[in-house]
Amino acid sequence: MFELKNKSILITGGTGSLGKALTRHILYKHPEIKRLVVYSRDEQKQFQMEQEFPTSQFPQIRYFIGDVRDKDRLIRAFQGVDYVIHAAAMKHVHIAEYNPDECIKTNIGGAENVVDACFKTKVERVVALSTDKACAPINLYGATKLTSDKLFIAANNIKGDNPIRLSVVRYGNVMGSNGSVIPFFINKKKEEGILPITDPNMTRFNISLQGGVDMVMHALEHAWGGELFVPKIPSYKILDVAEAIGPECEKPVIGIRPGEKIHEEMITASDSFYTYDIGKYYTILPAKHKWNLEDFISTFKAKKVPQGFSYNSGDNDQWETIESMRELIKQHVDSNFEV
Repeated sequence: MFELKNKSILITGGTGSLGKALTRHILYKHPEIKRLVVYSRDEQKQFQMEQEFPTSQFPQIRYFIGDVRDKDRLIRAFQGVDYVIHAAAMKHVHIAEYNPDECIKTNIGGAENVVDACFKTKVERVVALSTDKACAPINLYGATKLTSDKLFIAANNIKGDNPIRLSVVRYGNVMGSNGSVIPFFINKKKEEGILPITDPNMTRFNISLQGGVDMVMHALEHAWGGELFVPKIPSYKILDVAEAIGPECEKPVIGIRPGEKIHEEMITASDSFYTYDIGKYYTILPAKHKWNLEDFISTFKAKKVPQGFSYNSGDNDQWETIESMRELIKQHVDSNFEV
């Protein structure tokens, strides 16, 4: 297991769904951690999170109000921090479409600020969270996250003698995360008995919160610098999710929202030239890197994917069923869930 004894970790966007899951994992799996800093701009969410993780029970934890748009605040927060997990972002596709300048300031400007603040302090490792929407993006959210990915990956080229390693993790929809489809459908079933379907052909990749946590911890431990990690995860059909939650509900088709895709993609055919299979994950390597590729392949038993390989939620070879979705909802979202 990755040793975090006497290390300090900071999580931007630490009050979000994954931030809280990472906090829980780190505090319980690595109780000898020196310090865990929850960095976010929402004081109410920090207040609520402090009820769940009080400093009286977890003296390692710190709650730090700050925005990734504020580089000076980041530099202050990063003092004495060894590892940074960058999870802060504007994430709602339609809100980003309506407020493009705000999305750019947070997702791109914020990424630049995190990189600069890491270089100005003594941060050793950085893992930035991406999204399947950053792959061949058609919406602003995806485009800003692709830009963010590029900033973190390219930062490895300009670090000089700095031993810092920066990497990215990209994954699909997180089960039960704030604003995601499963809790949305559960609430709609209770309140209205109607589950609105954007498009009956829509598919999405599916990962649990713990799966996201495991992936971040894997990158934190194993990244050499510049990799973009992609998990091997199943897809689901939106109609199967609706059937799993409310078989008796009406399911009107309302059409896709601005910026939505029918299927999501995490690796394009153009990425295949740099993509390797490393077992549980794929990794897209940077075109330029400071380490030896043969050593990387040997260390991780990496296998080059075929030229033209792509990874799409509609063409996936792993699928959740209606029954498996019900089990996963009970396991990861709502233990009291019943059809």
